[in-house]
Amino acid sequence: MAKPLAASKKIMKNYLSELLTDESPVQKNAKISVAEASVENKRLETLLKNVDANLDVKETEFTTHKSVNEKLGNKDLAETALVTQKSHGNFSIKPKKSYRQGDFQALYFDVGGLTLAVPLIELGGIHKVNKTTPLMGKPEWFKGVMLNRDEKINVVDTALWVMPEKCDEKLKNSLNYQYIILLSNSNWGLLAENLVDTVILKQEEVKWIDSPNKRPWLAGLVKDKMCALLDVDSLIQLLNDGSGINTVDS
Repeated sequence: MAKPLAASKKIMKNYLSELLTDESPVQKNAKISVAEASVENKRLETLLKNVDANLDVKETEFTTHKSVNEKLGNKDLAETALVTQKSHGNFSIKPKKSYRQGDFQALYFDVGGLTLAVPLIELGGIHKVNKTTPLMGKPEWFKGVMLNRDEKINVVDTALWVMPEKCDEKLKNSLNYQYIILLSNSNWGLLAENLVDTVILKQEEVKWIDSPNKRPWLAGLVKDKMCALLDVDSLIQLLNDGSGINTVDS
């Protein structure tokens, strides 16, 4: 139990220096019985059904909001255009996301002992890891392209992107990626080892980061878990630019 906690504390101390971390709820490399494996499979099935149900609702809401915006005209469109503005190479004021107006759902997932969270409204889907094809001239964190039906997914080695300094050969060899977390409507996907849980978060349960900072990919920190809540739009922009975390922090 001590090793994951110690590793998590070191990681978060480097990347989220003002706060401590909590222990990952999922233990890696644990030997489980057939009965436990069955329970775990059922848990994952339930979790994925909840995610799929939420994604169906999200699609309906997206269509509705789009129709409303078309009726309202350019005023709302002009306001939302501020989301994409940049200032001096860094992201400017963080946009006011829809999940900043009340309770919202988020998915926790684990990578190399670090727990990350993504708002379900910004989750594009979840796929099991399949064969990826590496591409020449890409950053080390770019795992390759995975085909899913007619869709090409750019797969990100999440551990290498989020904590490159910690990714020695021992950590790389211990990673057991099983899932790909799709980011919104983009073709980017983050590799994940474990899907932990879906939770409903209240606004006060998150330490929001609203001002411009060196970590535009970070929307805030979930206080009880002390894990990073991803700003998906900003993360997509960084990935599109080919930026690694060290490029962002420099």
